[in-house]
Amino acid sequence: MTERQKDRPWLMRTYAGHSTAEASNELYRRNLAKGQTGLSVAFDLPTQTGYDPDHVLARGEVGRVGVPVSHLGDMRRLFQDIPLEQMNTSMTINATAMWLLALYQVAAEEQGADITRLQGTTQNDIVKEYLSRGTHVFPPGPSLRLTTDMIAYTVNNIPKWNPINICSYHLQEAGATPVQEISYAMSTAIAVLDSVRDSGQVPEERFGEVVARISFFVNAGVRFIEEMCKMRAFGRIWDTITRERYGIEDARQRRFRYGVQVNSLGLTEAQPENNVQRIVLEMLAVTLSKDARARAVQLPAWNEALGLPRPWDQQWSLRIQQVLAHESDLLEYEDIFAGSHVVEAKVDSLVTECLAEIDRIQEMGGAMAAVESGYLKAQLVSSHAERRARIESGEDKIIGVNVFETTEPNPLTADLDTAIQTVDPAVEARVVGAVSRWRAERQESTDRQGNGDPFVFPTTQQALEGLKDAARGTDNLMEATLECARAGVTTGEWAGALREVFGEYRAPTGVSSAPVAVPAESGSPLAEVRRKVDRTAEDLGIGKLRFLVGKPGLDGHSNGAEQIAVRARDAGFEVVYQGIRLTPEQIVDAALEEDVHAVGLSILSGSHAQLVPDVLDRLKRAGATDIPVVVGGIIPNADGEELRRAGVAAVFTPKDFGITEIIGRIVDEIRKANKLHPLEATARTEVPA
Repeated sequence: MTERQKDRPWLMRTYAGHSTAEASNELYRRNLAKGQTGLSVAFDLPTQTGYDPDHVLARGEVGRVGVPVSHLGDMRRLFQDIPLEQMNTSMTINATAMWLLALYQVAAEEQGADITRLQGTTQNDIVKEYLSRGTHVFPPGPSLRLTTDMIAYTVNNIPKWNPINICSYHLQEAGATPVQEISYAMSTAIAVLDSVRDSGQVPEERFGEVVARISFFVNAGVRFIEEMCKMRAFGRIWDTITRERYGIEDARQRRFRYGVQVNSLGLTEAQPENNVQRIVLEMLAVTLSKDARARAVQLPAWNEALGLPRPWDQQWSLRIQQVLAHESDLLEYEDIFAGSHVVEAKVDSLVTECLAEIDRIQEMGGAMAAVESGYLKAQLVSSHAERRARIESGEDKIIGVNVFETTEPNPLTADLDTAIQTVDPAVEARVVGAVSRWRAERQESTDRQGNGDPFVFPTTQQALEGLKDAARGTDNLMEATLECARAGVTTGEWAGALREVFGEYRAPTGVSSAPVAVPAESGSPLAEVRRKVDRTAEDLGIGKLRFLVGKPGLDGHSNGAEQIAVRARDAGFEVVYQGIRLTPEQIVDAALEEDVHAVGLSILSGSHAQLVPDVLDRLKRAGATDIPVVVGGIIPNADGEELRRAGVAAVFTPKDFGITEIIGRIVDEIRKANKLHPLEATARTEVPA
């Protein structure tokens, strides 16, 4: 077979961005030179949640898990010397998706690009933010309006752009089963398509163009057969929904188009070299089957459970894709699973179960109603708790974690402090200073302001007032957003103006309604921990121990915090959990008000070095030094030592997979802080190799 007869490889991306726009631009140009065929932009948490770098909630988060983009100047620098008209750019952005697309469009216009030729994707799936990722800003109704307006605008003005990719990736990270992942994603797609249709912004005869621009971003886990069948079921259900519900006759418009990042949930801190084979196996699930092959693939790095990957680590993941696409014969054959009775039976089963769950959600009023009622979140918390219980019991085997734990010294992690990328703490101060200068100088641009004539171009304030007026009415918000971008408005100002009109939203946590996943049967590890909890409460002369689980900063990955909260509840604690996005001040105020006996902080974004000491300092100033503070997250060894020296009672990282054991250790710290004699050690939950 000649090269010309082969299928084209999928788009190869690396999810990247950190520190500053300039540093990220250099990284992008380097990755493109290595053969990457598309860009995938990671934005930092302040950008994702609509805050400027100098906002109190942004402290410790600037440039940590992505690139800060505060205004048009940052977007220009991010893509300097990268011709956007020739690029295919994916931007992982949701609540502020409209804003970032506006900045991208204006930056492209300044390059002289024809915006009708721009290609790429904005994630723009707010439902999964309420359920798993936590970067939502506005309530469901206004959020759906932002998505609807953006889809209508792109169909009419940037026809090659994918204005949304319905993102089930984070649902699996939050514990979703394949049936839940498909059903919740499809229910979100129905809500979005119904909203666009009902808005009247796209003529009925052109609705097929809307359907054709809906893309999906999925997860591929290590259960290879199940994941491959899941993708075939996804495609079959999408074809059915778009044909039967929306009357789309053109098969090309009904095509299920998806990109993928393979599973990060299953990557382990223990024996992290095993993550390479996990990543390869997960990639095969979305590439081997031609009829269900991903359109774009990005792979995590082997060391993501340790911290931020380095450029070399990202290159390794890119080379994995390139070897499969260019050295193997994968692209020379038709679908190798066609006609398999095993595959067909599994796909049929998934389709049947998913359609039943989609119908159940529609009976509730659709995806948005199921979010507001807490149904979807509670189901995910429950599924995740069941998964964790299977790992702890040894039913689900994780190599190097709960089985085959003996290992040779790992040369890749011999020096852990150099095995990951670190962000210079001074970066935040530089970015904060830069946004302050931008605000001070933007009004001085006489070119932009038409030599001072506000009728030529609106001023920053006029643009913001225009945005608020549009938000109060029914106009498409994209045009007003573009005016804000051109006027030099910042990310925080744009989101702040909409917060004034739409308000903010705190999503249900799902903790209180999650069922018990691990029964406290007599003699079980949980029963032993429960006995310790009850005994400690008795020794303190109180009814129940109270435990506050807090998520300071902007890190919205709440899965770990939720699992700790649920298990602590089942162990007999009274749990105080108020969800995500809290300041250290709010956490300490709640700890004092609720008179808790321990505080647990969960941080995965790297902001622990600043936020945890702040919590400790505030507790100390309040005279609450008898409240032990424990911390969990992706925390490098050196940082963990620093936190312990600062006064943290215990630090837990992904290698500490035994949640029941963690709860037992928290009880031990409560006893120690209250000068009670230690009780016997809690039974460990690991199974022998």
